Amino acid sequence: MTASTRGATDTAGAVVAAIANPGKPSARGAWIAGTLVVLYELVAMIPLVWIVATGFKSPPDSIHYPPKVTFQPTLEGYVNLFTTRTRMTPEALEEIGPPQTWYDRIVRQYDMVISGPSRYGERFLNSVIIGFGSTFLSVFLGTLAAYAFSRYRVPLKDDLLFFILSTRMMPPIAVAIPIFLMFRQLGLSDTHLGMILLYTAVNLSLSVWLLKGFIDEIPIEYEEAALIDGYTRFQAFYKVVLPQATTGIASTAIFCLIFSWNEYAFAVLLTSGTAQTAPPFIPTIIGVGKDWPAVAAGTTLFLVPVMVFTILLRKHLLRGITFGAVRK
Repeated sequence: MTASTRGATDTAGAVVAAIANPGKPSARGAWIAGTLVVLYELVAMIPLVWIVATGFKSPPDSIHYPPKVTFQPTLEGYVNLFTTRTRMTPEALEEIGPPQTWYDRIVRQYDMVISGPSRYGERFLNSVIIGFGSTFLSVFLGTLAAYAFSRYRVPLKDDLLFFILSTRMMPPIAVAIPIFLMFRQLGLSDTHLGMILLYTAVNLSLSVWLLKGFIDEIPIEYEEAALIDGYTRFQAFYKVVLPQATTGIASTAIFCLIFSWNEYAFAVLLTSGTAQTAPPFIPTIIGVGKDWPAVAAGTTLFLVPVMVFTILLRKHLLRGITFGAVRK
């Protein structure tokens, strides 16, 4: 067999292999795609790693130029985050005596003493209550509305769905003043209930649209079989549809929680004390001395609940991306 014949045979074999496996990438293509994914992950992780590292720096190291990559780690940022401090004279410090705990020693370096806890813990708890509360309501109401739009003949269904989605098109600042005046009249300003209802109203449009798409992919024959077996409509919904829609519900819950958790505009305008969440509080930590380690520490802790929630539901999130494989 000549070289040209062998070359033609190899080419034909490659063509046959490509036709037999149309969705399988070549080894070179897979290597390039993998390299790009790794590079993207590295670039995306750099800001997160830098924020976490800054939380363990001292204030001088956090503003050092050029930025320090190697440094002596300290918990000063976390101590400043959870405490309020008062500067005292050397004579007053001598009367108090030597520091008794490790965090007292950190504060005493700057001729200060801890005067009490900060409000970060309260603001963090407010974020948990408002974020998860609004997410639960958004998913609960969105599931019921999505099921109705998917299974019943609703007059002007397409127009109603577009109107629901259009409420998400407006920027928050466009409706901030009317909502502020309405909340003041109803006594909902700076309350957990008011913020939960507001975030629920904002997230509900996204919830309905996402969940309707998931429920549309569940074959209606499953419910019809359940009804023939004697199930009521509610039993068919609860025992047949909901288990199949778990993937969509989990995916929707993640997106709703991310918005409620990170929202800033409404929180800074409608809350000031009782129901203030962490996003508008964290910038106030900077203070006069530019305490960037405390800001970084607060940001790091603020990321943890959403990350844990997403990791716990990652299996459902990945399945939700490919949920369209189930067809009617």
